[in-house]
Amino acid sequence: MSIRDPEARDLSGRRVTVMGLGLNGGGLASARFFALRGASVTVTDMKDETALAESLAALEGLPIRYVLGHHELEDFSGADLVIKNPAVRADSPFLSAARAVETDISTFLRYCPGPVAAVTGSKGKSTTASALAHALSAAGTAFLGGNITVSPLTFLDQVRVDTPVVLELSSWQLGDLKGRGLLRPRVAVLTRIVPDHLDRYPSMEAYVADKRLIYADQDPSCYTVCDRDDPYGRSFGTETPGTARWYADTLEAGLSGAWFEGPVGLYRDPDGRTEEILPERLRVPGPHARRNLLAAALGARLMGAPAGTILRALGEFPGVEHRLEMFLDAGGVRYCNDSAATVPQAVEAALHAFDTPTVLITGGTDKNLDFSPVRAAYRRAKAIVLLAGTGSEKLRTLLDQDGTSYEGPYDDLEKAVRAAAAKTIPGDTVLLSPGCTSFGMFRNEFDRGRKFKECAARIAGVPVTENRGSE
Repeated sequence: MSIRDPEARDLSGRRVTVMGLGLNGGGLASARFFALRGASVTVTDMKDETALAESLAALEGLPIRYVLGHHELEDFSGADLVIKNPAVRADSPFLSAARAVETDISTFLRYCPGPVAAVTGSKGKSTTASALAHALSAAGTAFLGGNITVSPLTFLDQVRVDTPVVLELSSWQLGDLKGRGLLRPRVAVLTRIVPDHLDRYPSMEAYVADKRLIYADQDPSCYTVCDRDDPYGRSFGTETPGTARWYADTLEAGLSGAWFEGPVGLYRDPDGRTEEILPERLRVPGPHARRNLLAAALGARLMGAPAGTILRALGEFPGVEHRLEMFLDAGGVRYCNDSAATVPQAVEAALHAFDTPTVLITGGTDKNLDFSPVRAAYRRAKAIVLLAGTGSEKLRTLLDQDGTSYEGPYDDLEKAVRAAAAKTIPGDTVLLSPGCTSFGMFRNEFDRGRKFKECAARIAGVPVTENRGSE
């Protein structure tokens, strides 16, 4: 069974297995979606009831069968349809037993009547997708979902033929869509590509191959927004079957796209007309954030939003939780949550975002990434506090070779935050930017970021504010 008819909302009697309930929305939204449409739903997850308590509570009252702590083969071989979590490897023997496999993203795309803008990349995709949705929402109703931890199935019933939807898509989510012919975004935006997830992929080439799937089913009526200053971006622009549009620090004459004149972002259309689409003053800090917002502005313009609307909206964009989120000022010391920085290059960008002395809390679990290309960036920190993990052990070797001092590693976050706070004076910034995955000490990077905010507020003895971004 596959869901091919957008009008076929009645799934009564269909046997659906959701593999991976998880904690961030995709499995939960899928289970709810199919249960409310009359399917016979089984949810199976290797985690137990205690670990999944929050998600189970959200599904309370729905007629769902649960198999937790293990999987049973017959739940896959006997199902009409299996919905997999993106983190589940495609070579799982349980998936091999299934008749048909989908995801919450593929399910959404089979039903979605509205135009889609899709965003992927290694760095900045969440900020870019969020800013793009923010700009489109200023022009009318728009929705944001995908890897941003909001399943698009949660808002599917509100999408109309003229309602734009922004999807942030990870390489895993794109890989799950390969060959299905479902993803043909009106606008595809690709942010900067750097090594990532090499614990999952056999090579950088395999990782980038999944990124290329964002434009694989486009045609010339669609736009592919590429980073002109990134070698991968230039290759994407020449390979796409869509129409390439570029963003860059400086854009050559004759190319249509967006670029900077000083701090201001300009857009040039194919006829050579220019418009201002990104203002000088932004609430989010750092040159990399300004570049991400330029890509978002270009994507919004290509989706049809007016230049003036984009300009005003992005000037007010507050940023994204866990991505250079300025959340606390205690005694003149600012605290910044950049927990979503899970690659070393993101730490480098974060350290360059501040012109104040910065005490860096970093490290965690390794995903087969190389810290050496950005090792010099760590010297920008006033002090470094390490969290425990295999990635921290790799980083320690480089720090020792460079004569860069650090404290830790700490296997207790509160001890790490206290150590960092002890090294500050008014005017300093405490920055959590791990450059590693969160597994081991935390459930995920969002759990890590929230616990950091709680620790910082508790240590400072003041409430956490919702001041995202920076004036």
